[in-house]
Amino acid sequence: MNFKRWLKSVPYSQRIAPYVFISPFIIIFLLFFVYPAISTVIMSFQEVVPGHVTFVGLENFRNLFNADFYKAVSNSLIYTVITIAVLIPLPLVLSVLLDSKKMVGKNFFRAVLFLPALVSVVVGGFTFRLIFGEMPTALLNSILALFGVQPVKWLGGPAQWTTFFALLTLCTWRWLGVNILYYLSGLQSIPTELYESAYIDGAGAWQKFKYITIPLLRPVTVYILTISIYGGLAMFLESFMLFNGNRSPGGAGLTIIGYLYRLGWEQANIGYGSAIGLILLVITLSINFIMLKYAGLFKRGE
Repeated sequence: MNFKRWLKSVPYSQRIAPYVFISPFIIIFLLFFVYPAISTVIMSFQEVVPGHVTFVGLENFRNLFNADFYKAVSNSLIYTVITIAVLIPLPLVLSVLLDSKKMVGKNFFRAVLFLPALVSVVVGGFTFRLIFGEMPTALLNSILALFGVQPVKWLGGPAQWTTFFALLTLCTWRWLGVNILYYLSGLQSIPTELYESAYIDGAGAWQKFKYITIPLLRPVTVYILTISIYGGLAMFLESFMLFNGNRSPGGAGLTIIGYLYRLGWEQANIGYGSAIGLILLVITLSINFIMLKYAGLFKRGE
């Protein structure tokens, strides 16, 4: 009876109840993050093929650094940089415009800009593959033809910038509204008294934007920058759909995740794929750590 009474009192205990409530998160975290991370580290030192596991030490890492790997890392880093260069300043400006009292049709534009985030990447990638087709009848080439421009091989031409332009367009279309939503939520937390005081002191729209809006939106910007770094380095499905597979001309659309997928699953060498994933984790954590350090979030007292 005492045990049953104690068991019934557990959810009402101020000491035990908090652990009961957070236990689902802890269990999920251990099962779907800690355990896979430890397994990845172990398998990165093994040759894991169907029905056969052999310890190979650092062999996977020694074989990792080749032309394809360097191409994948280079593509992922370039893609990450150009998406950050677009998907931080552009949503910031648009969110300020949408938050303005003079803006007409705010809710309509907010819904339209956020709508692409609800569309599947598979559907969006397939649609953009048709838009960026190399045939003269493709949508983008048809528009260029109106200005006398010859058809461009966007996804298979010799110029790599066309590939990045297609990927950037798809990424901007999909995530612009999400980042605008983040900035709009940040703008709601800025006291209106600050803008009123600045107006009384004679500050114009640019001064208020520069000295009030941008500094107070710094935490939101850091958050968007953090998830953008992760999203850029982990990009795979967009490239896979644009090129209708994991093989692109000259490796123009090859990413780190694409290279991991090719080696780990297409060639069934999970140990080699684990080594690639571990290197990606180290690169992502290192870049984010450096970014957060220089953003001032690791300073004492913050």
